Amino acid sequence: MFNLEASGYPSTPQGIPQPAWSLALKANRGYQELDAKTKELKQFAYTDSIDEIEQELQACKLRLQAAGNVPISSSGSNNPFTPAPHMAQIQERERIVQNIRKLTERRAERRTLLHQFALRVHYELKFSGIASDVFARLRERVDRAVGSTVPHSVKRFAAVYENLTSDNPEDWSNAVHSCRRILQDLADVLYPPREDRVIEKDGRKKVVKLGPDNYVNRLAAFAEERSESARFEAIVGSNLDYLGDRLDATFQAAQKGSHSTIVSREEADRYVVYTYLLVGDLLSLAGQV
Repeated sequence: MFNLEASGYPSTPQGIPQPAWSLALKANRGYQELDAKTKELKQFAYTDSIDEIEQELQACKLRLQAAGNVPISSSGSNNPFTPAPHMAQIQERERIVQNIRKLTERRAERRTLLHQFALRVHYELKFSGIASDVFARLRERVDRAVGSTVPHSVKRFAAVYENLTSDNPEDWSNAVHSCRRILQDLADVLYPPREDRVIEKDGRKKVVKLGPDNYVNRLAAFAEERSESARFEAIVGSNLDYLGDRLDATFQAAQKGSHSTIVSREEADRYVVYTYLLVGDLLSLAGQV
């Protein structure tokens, strides 16, 4: 779009070809005119480059100066005795003034387009920088705690980063699969496998499996056992579902990475961030972060 704004939009006897037409409309260059024959409104778009608009505007101002100093307000006069040359001069000045107004409006629209784009990019970059700084601080704390608590998972995190830089969807799935292994390692350290537990919920007894393969249940049990501590209140709050929902979401993502292909890098990125946040919270509950 900006290339066309600088060079001008292409035009043929049939109109502006695609995709330039769509870009012209997005750039707010469209306008409507009434067809004299069909009496229908038709949509057009002006094709002048920004430089051409500026040059034409300056040329109109010079023509206005050359047209003389006849007051424009007298153009509304219906005096039949107004000399024809004088009336023609007034009409010419009116046309020039109208053209100046149109070109000034179009120049303002081009400036607005550039300003809005620059402003949007500015805030996007500013926000992304903030997000990067926040995640960098979190990553530093979590990496340090992982290194001291589950040192063998450090290599898994390294594999996650390497897989995320790949353009191969299978590598993205491997990154998510590594997240699953990290959670398994963490569960083995924070809440090793043990006998199943029987709990009562909604008046019914329920068996909670806490064996080697039930790492999700073990991590949830670990968090629940610390729900009375001040540390838990500061990190998770009184609602254990907050941590449980994140745990379930990360687990489901990891399961998907194990059995199928992640369809986008953004999807894999999201699951890795979930894992980092979850690992950070669990290690905080363990007093490691």
